[in-house]
Amino acid sequence: MKAIVYTQYGPPDVLQLRELPIPVPGDGQVLVKVCAASVNPLDWRIMRADPFFVRLFTGLFKPKSQFLGSDFAGQVERVGSSVKLLKPGDHVYGAKGFAGGAFAEYVCAAESEIVRMPAGVSFEDAAAVPVAAITALQGLRDKGRIRQGRKVLVDGASGGVGTFAIQIAKAFGAEVTAVCSTTKMDIARSLGADHVIDYTSEDFTRNGERYNLILAANAFHSVFDYRRALSEDGICVKAGGKPSFQGMFLDMFVAPFLSMSGQKKTCGVFAKMNKDDLNLLKSMLASGKIVPVIDRRYSLAEVPEAIRYLEQGHARGKVLIIVNETCGI
Repeated sequence: MKAIVYTQYGPPDVLQLRELPIPVPGDGQVLVKVCAASVNPLDWRIMRADPFFVRLFTGLFKPKSQFLGSDFAGQVERVGSSVKLLKPGDHVYGAKGFAGGAFAEYVCAAESEIVRMPAGVSFEDAAAVPVAAITALQGLRDKGRIRQGRKVLVDGASGGVGTFAIQIAKAFGAEVTAVCSTTKMDIARSLGADHVIDYTSEDFTRNGERYNLILAANAFHSVFDYRRALSEDGICVKAGGKPSFQGMFLDMFVAPFLSMSGQKKTCGVFAKMNKDDLNLLKSMLASGKIVPVIDRRYSLAEVPEAIRYLEQGHARGKVLIIVNETCGI
């Protein structure tokens, strides 16, 4: 099989397309023929080991795993012993963890990391969902305690997490304000945002509006700015952005202290893949409550270019890798 590998940290140039043996599923694992995968900020952060503490999980001096790629959708080829719910031929989607492996023609995944795709949903749409949509779901529901009628602001509303966050927040019955650039306001409106703020001309942290919940998909503001835009019992959930040393210090030490000393809370979210949430998103996909926004598509050999594009921070929704064009995407 063909797969993207890397043996050292660095820019997209460290990624190579190589021929490797097709993996054999172990106990509780499923071998999936990958039809489509998607790129997440997690991929380039692991690739570059940025921020540095990523190395505590991926390898101090060089990557423990040679593989990248979390999100995937495809067809089950083989199942290992003790796999009960899946069989060859099933169309599935899911995500790998730090070890990666989705940027390949085949991937082995634990049965707990994947579920069957909903009927009528394409491999492209399914591959776009896992990490971004689960981050949005868990940030809004678990960390943000979203409920009907709450005023929710999505900062960075045009990216992968942001586009799903708008739709998931609307599905929970919230009043949603989306923050994005001028050229992407139409996307936010089309996804159901009640209000759209152009950050190039208006600073939502200083316009006097207050929100019960802020999901910062691109957390470029300081903890103090976000707290200013919160209602007295509001919660800010940070889900992304390029961390600076000052920002990390504030998030690690100042934000927890402020959260303990008042009703306004600030926290972070990191997607925890599980079958229950994958199945919930499956039902939302099937019903049309969430519709993935897809910006660009690249081939497996073009993964370095895809990651380079995502790093620039201008993607509208998701960036996909079309691994196998014969899958009927």
